[in-house]
Amino acid sequence: MNNKNWWKGAVIYQIYPSSFADGNNDGIGDFKGIASKMDYIKSLGVDAVWTSPICKSPMKDFGYDVSDYCDTNERFGTLDEFDQMLKEAHDRGLKFFIDFVPSHTSDQHAWFTESRSSKTNPKADWYVWADPKPDGTAPNNWLSVFGGSAWQWDSTRCQYYMHNFLKEQPDINWQNPEAVEAVLGEMEFWLKRGVDGFRYDVIAHCMHDTELRDNPAIDVSNRANDAKFGKNPFFYQHHYYNIVWPQMIDNLKKIRALLDKYDAACVGEVATDHSLDTLAIYTKGQDKIHMGYTFNLLDATPTPLHIRTVVQDLESKVEDGWACWSLSNHDVLRLRSRFGGLATPDDVVKVLNAILLSIRGSVCVYQGDELGLPEADVPFERLQDPYGIEFWPEFKGRDGCRTPMPWNSSKPNNGFSKTEPWLPAVKEHTALSVDIQDKDKNSILNSFRSFTSWRKLHKALIKGSISFIEADEEIMSFYREYEDEKLICFFNISANKRDFNYNNPFGEDKFVSGGYKQANNKLTLDPYSFVISKI
Repeated sequence: MNNKNWWKGAVIYQIYPSSFADGNNDGIGDFKGIASKMDYIKSLGVDAVWTSPICKSPMKDFGYDVSDYCDTNERFGTLDEFDQMLKEAHDRGLKFFIDFVPSHTSDQHAWFTESRSSKTNPKADWYVWADPKPDGTAPNNWLSVFGGSAWQWDSTRCQYYMHNFLKEQPDINWQNPEAVEAVLGEMEFWLKRGVDGFRYDVIAHCMHDTELRDNPAIDVSNRANDAKFGKNPFFYQHHYYNIVWPQMIDNLKKIRALLDKYDAACVGEVATDHSLDTLAIYTKGQDKIHMGYTFNLLDATPTPLHIRTVVQDLESKVEDGWACWSLSNHDVLRLRSRFGGLATPDDVVKVLNAILLSIRGSVCVYQGDELGLPEADVPFERLQDPYGIEFWPEFKGRDGCRTPMPWNSSKPNNGFSKTEPWLPAVKEHTALSVDIQDKDKNSILNSFRSFTSWRKLHKALIKGSISFIEADEEIMSFYREYEDEKLICFFNISANKRDFNYNNPFGEDKFVSGGYKQANNKLTLDPYSFVISKI
């Protein structure tokens, strides 16, 4: 873990601070709570921790609206408490990433307060400002991800400012070198404090067409089978001009140079119309971001066939770049619920976690997936997410995947807090609590721990190449190879026994979950089983 490429093939555990562990019993998770659970995190066999935003914020978008990059959000704790949490991680050999939001700030950030005060102040060009059209309307047709125009009128400057998300999240002008240097300086504040890197939020949204050309519409005929259409007009456009601007490459190189100075690493969230292409470009050449993180395995049911299609697509274009894969995060329906919720057998979750930990790339595991948590049903009156409130009831927002971690089945609020939590601690999670699964050697949790422990012994699973053998909607098999080690991997997530074409006996060095037999040049895997063997 001390080498510069420690991140390559690493397993990163994502913590949503508000919902992980409440150390002061105010109903909201915090640094003290996270620090108190560091032994648990270490027990998972992960290499690093990533916390969702912890900087000072009015919390219009749960910390993704930063009002001060160099201070912590008081709901989580002080800088000293952050330092103690960081020390607890480092004492256990864990690397530590924080979420950093480079593309926009809160409208309460001091930079924006100055920028909006006039057209001639020193920070006048630090954000994206534009004059209205002659009829007073917005400069172009760009849309916000969270609904409505991407432009907000400001009566002080008598101009519009751009916001890809909430109107309270004005976009920083990455065309301005002074603004870029200021953002890099805020990153360095945390690097000097000892963090090992960053997860960069929506990094492809940092730059745009300076001519502000309209985005063209997507052909109506292509919308029919896409569930996103009809719910959010953002997806009615090709985003040719408002994101993924080529000049961002030079700024990515500046970011990489800063990180290299501290032997730090990063993973960039790439959410674009063609995310895999962008990921390949942004990670190519060892002089831009280290890893790219996309939604390709997050916004659909990740069947073996879908996973194979996505991974092979990236492999065909990534060259020396590197992906960081995930099957769940704080923005999407939980993994188990994309397979049917609690009705999904525990063993299916075990197989899916193993697939994630076996494909080529680094891995982000979202808190609770090691327990097999399903999406929580949060009633409208308890919703916190402005995205869900805006699009209710067709889209219920992201609160259902952000509810509190269940630590203890016998305590109030599943052991998360003695106080009513900011989001409900749901009964559906009680039987999946850590205390119950800890004691069950066959639990999803202990299966996860066993596999991550075995994975650490096999460089082929961490850094090796991948070549697929076969896949359909229920089975998958592939080789992983690195130097003199070659592994073969078989996965079955169906309710039936499934056959694979394989006529060689397995070696002694293997990991088996479920039953299998080999006969007549075939491998037969029991339902919801997998086996990985050195060959």
